Amino acid sequence: MSQEAVPSSQPKGLLQQMEELMAALNADLSQLDADFQQSTERPAPVPADGSDRA
Repeated sequence: MSQEAVPSSQPKGLLQQMEELMAALNADLSQLDADFQQSTERPAPVPADGSDRA
């Protein structure tokens, strides 16, 4: 009977580790997405009067 307890606890530990890794990966991807969205929303600076054009 003790042999049945060991295999059943190991997959649960692995599942917990996978869930934690996926949560961390999701957080990292969310931060990268937010950084990317922020960088693409900033337009190049353009003078309001266009004085730099010849």
